[in-house]
Amino acid sequence: SSLGALDRSAEAPLWQQLARLLREEIQAGRLLPDQALPSESELIDRYGVSRTVVREALAELVRTGLIYKVRARGSFVAPQRPDVKFIGSMTGSAADLTASGRSVSTRVLEFATTEADEGDAAALRLEVGDPVVRLRRLRRVDGTPWLLVDTVLPAHRFPTLMRANLVNRSLYEHLRRNFGVEPSGADRWISAVIPSASDAELLELESGQPVLAIESVAWDADGVPFERYTALHRSDEVRFHVGIR
Repeated sequence: SSLGALDRSAEAPLWQQLARLLREEIQAGRLLPDQALPSESELIDRYGVSRTVVREALAELVRTGLIYKVRARGSFVAPQRPDVKFIGSMTGSAADLTASGRSVSTRVLEFATTEADEGDAAALRLEVGDPVVRLRRLRRVDGTPWLLVDTVLPAHRFPTLMRANLVNRSLYEHLRRNFGVEPSGADRWISAVIPSASDAELLELESGQPVLAIESVAWDADGVPFERYTALHRSDEVRFHVGIR
């Protein structure tokens, strides 16, 4: 790798660029499992960056499981484990359900640019009040309401998103095609809740009937969070499958 590999005029911070370069070295097999990475000092010299930049890049690679650190010896490439997947990321993305012969429709109930609240800011690494795109959708399967999803995305990252037609379309497919964003992981929290009267009405449930609430934060290949959603899933017709291999 050469000194010119980091672009100081790019929007991405230097630590993120360095993490990406090291990730590419590992994924291309130029650095092998349990092989030592260049020392902090070598990386500082090679890329002409500060120790802080190097440490942040290495911390990001530790966080995403690509390297591990040994005290007083440095950083090493982690042996790759098979992915642990949350199968059926939404119990049926539209594509999964359609493939199983079910008819799926998605209605957009709200689509607006608003301000990030505290929860959005923490999840998406924004400041409170930063512009976000808020999207509320209702998905039906074979005519029955199935899922009510509230999605929040950083507006600065997806400046033309408001022009998208997302009726019966996949949001992730749109983000992939128009912004080059590929989800590489997510944290999910699942709980049982009693929905509000208005949400129960949208899901065509009796008041007091519980639903599964899912909160998710998804991030891209650089480990940067790009989507937060909260979803209410009717639990009377669905089971979740979490497969761990």
